[in-house]
Amino acid sequence: MAADPAERSQRWMDMATDYDAPRKTDDDAESIDALKERVPDKMASAIDVDDADNPGSFELAGQDLADLDLDVVVLPPQADEFTCVSCFLVKHRSQMDHEEKLGPICQECAA
Repeated sequence: MAADPAERSQRWMDMATDYDAPRKTDDDAESIDALKERVPDKMASAIDVDDADNPGSFELAGQDLADLDLDVVVLPPQADEFTCVSCFLVKHRSQMDHEEKLGPICQECAA
């Protein structure tokens, strides 16, 4: 026997779920805690203490570099170079494709 439309409508509204509401249960909290306890053990074995790719002097985490003095030599523009107005790279004159109203365009940007 079919239920009347009002009863079906009421059942539909009872099935609605608030997806914004927290859905954690005590079982979930316990299993998450168990996972958190196991993860550091697995991660500790994966860390390679003697890593040849990372030199010891290369440390950035939390290091203050404000007092470090960097000396950089900047060369003036050479006669056989141009700066592309599209990519702003300094390139040799042999790589210039054409010159527009704003300035030279390299072959890569013109393609």
